Order: sequence, then C-alpha cells, then structure tokens
Amino acid sequence: MADQKLMDAVEIIKASNNIVVLTGAGISTESGIKDFRSRTGIYQEAPEYILSLGYFFDEPRRFYQFALENLYHPDAKPNKGHEILAKWESEGRVSQIITQNIDGLHQKAGSQNVIEFHGTMNTATCQNCGETYTAEQMFHRYKTVEDFYVCSRCNTKNERDRYIKPDVVLFGDAGEWFTQQGFQTILGFLGSADCILVLGSSLKVVPFASFPQYRGGDVPLLIINLEKTPYDNEENTVSIHDSIGKTLKEIDRLL
Repeated sequence: MADQKLMDAVEIIKASNNIVVLTGAGISTESGIKDFRSRTGIYQEAPEYILSLGYFFDEPRRFYQFALENLYHPDAKPNKGHEILAKWESEGRVSQIITQNIDGLHQKAGSQNVIEFHGTMNTATCQNCGETYTAEQMFHRYKTVEDFYVCSRCNTKNERDRYIKPDVVLFGDAGEWFTQQGFQTILGFLGSADCILVLGSSLKVVPFASFPQYRGGDVPLLIINLEKTPYDNEENTVSIHDSIGKTLKEIDRLL
C-alpha cells in the first residue's frame, strides 16, 4: 500500500493539527451497517419516501418497522477507522467530525467533537411536549404497546401532535444544523481547518456535498472512499479508493 498517494496522505496528516473530518455511510459499512445508495444499500430494498416526514405521519407503524429494522444497530461496534479518528483527536490532530451517520459510532469510539448533521437514531422526541425517549425505550414500546408511537406523557387532543419521531433528519424535515446558525457554525469549522478529511462519502448529496468547497484556498483535501467522488481531480486533493480502516491504520503507522 506504500504508493505515492498514501505517502502524500501521510505528509498531509503529519503537517495538520486542525483537521475537520467529514464522514458518510462508508465508514460504518466496515462495522456491518448498510449504506443507502450502493448496489447493496437500503434504497435497493425500499424507496426513499419511506424515510420522509410525510410517510412518518401517515404510516407511523410501518415507518418504525422499517427504521428499527434498517437504522437501529444497538450491537454495532466502532471499527478501526472510528478508533483512529478518536486517537487523532486525543493527539490534537482532529478538531471536529461532521458526520452524515446516525449510528453514534464516533462517540462510542471516544470522539468528543462530533456534529451529527443528519441527527441520531439513538433518541426520539414527542412532537408536542418534547419528551425524549431512548431508542431502547422505543424498541420496547414497539414490542409491547399498541400505539407505541404516541406519547403517553402529554394530553393533546390531536393524536398526531403527540407522535414520537426519531431524532433523525427525514426528507422534508429540518434538523438543528439545517439552520442559518447551524450552517454558519459548520462553515466556521471548515474555514479554519488546515486539512479536510473525507471518509466514506460519495460527496453527491447536498448540502453535505458542498462542504469541501468552503475550505481555505491552500488547504488540502484528503478523500478516502471506495467509489469516485466529484472532487477527486480537484487541485490540492489526494483521493484514495480503498478501505477506510486499512488506509487509516497504515497512515497512522507511518506517522
């Protein structure tokens, strides 16, 4: 694996102490979690609208059945890629992780500074009173309570107002980072970074795909992803199409 691109990546990481990391589903597939858009991804089995806000309100039981079967992974463990990012954060190399993933594996690995851009599957919230339920509680309710998706701790007459929605950003939804303040915070991190490291994202889904554009003019972009991305041939960019865990392990060994 000791080719020129790998050595370029090592030099980039070695020279950086304010790395902002952008991660997508590709880093979690190595923990056994399916991605969404690949040939074996979730959207090969179901249409995108099943993860829309409208479908959640129209078919809450079917929505939860799909979500708990495909998005809830309580037994998944961080892989080598997650672990090395946490190590690099503790060493002062990585300053911020911005992830599309909703699995919480970065935090399980020990990373502290994580923005979950698309929210998290680990909690759910009543849309009326704001009561928070853990994913474990929702799974238990799903197995034992008839109208498990209706909050039992508030008394609004309209039942739909009491629906408990997972804290993920659905199609037609808006999360805390999809605000002007949220974007400004993220752009601030990107603008001050001395390296942007992209792991496991095809960089094709906006607005996340636009984030590398906001790095400083001479700031290197390092991409590790199995598939090609629209940024691969840009100036000051090193793109490696290989396993994230294997590649980061080799980079870390050579540092």
